Amino acid sequence: MELYIRIKDGQPFQHPILGDNFRQAFPDIDVNNLPAEFAKFERVERPVLGMYEVMVSENPTYELVDGVYKDVWQKRDMTAEEKETTRQVAIKAAQSAWAARDQAENWSAWVLNEETMKYDPPITRPEPDQAKLDAGIFTVWCGADANWKDTPVRPVNENHYTFDFFAWQWIAVTP
Repeated sequence: MELYIRIKDGQPFQHPILGDNFRQAFPDIDVNNLPAEFAKFERVERPVLGMYEVMVSENPTYELVDGVYKDVWQKRDMTAEEKETTRQVAIKAAQSAWAARDQAENWSAWVLNEETMKYDPPITRPEPDQAKLDAGIFTVWCGADANWKDTPVRPVNENHYTFDFFAWQWIAVTP
C-alpha cells in the first residue's frame, strides 16, 4: 500500500494519506522527490501479543525508523498481579471448556497443564499407525480403561457417525 504522511515541525502530522489521494491533493509534488514537509509511510501490523503481554496503547505512534516513517506499536510485559489474574481467568476458561465437551467424563483423568493451558493425558499417546488410519481404525483415549485403545472400524456409508466412548462403538448421527 502506497502511503505518505505530512511532516510539520519535524514531526509526523495527522494521519497517513493514500498514494492516489496524495497525488490528487498535491498534483505538483513529485512522489519520487518529496519536499521536506512530506515523507513516505509504511504500515506495520499490530503485533500478536503473548499470553502475558499487553499493549501500552491501542493506537500506534508514527516514528522515523531506518529513514521511513512507520507505525510503532508499544507493548509491555504484564505485572505480576496482571499475570496472576490472567492465568486464573485462563485456567477457569480452559476448565469450563473441557467440562462442556461431549462425553467429558471419558477424559476425567487428563490434567490441565497450566503452562500451555492444554490438557495432557496421564499416558503419552502412541504414534499414529497409518495402516490403522487407512482402515478406519483410530487410537483414542478410553477413560474406562485409563489407556489408549483402538476404535472399531468406522462405518463407511452415507451416514454421519460419532464415537460413543462409553459404549465403545460408532453411532449414526441423525440430522
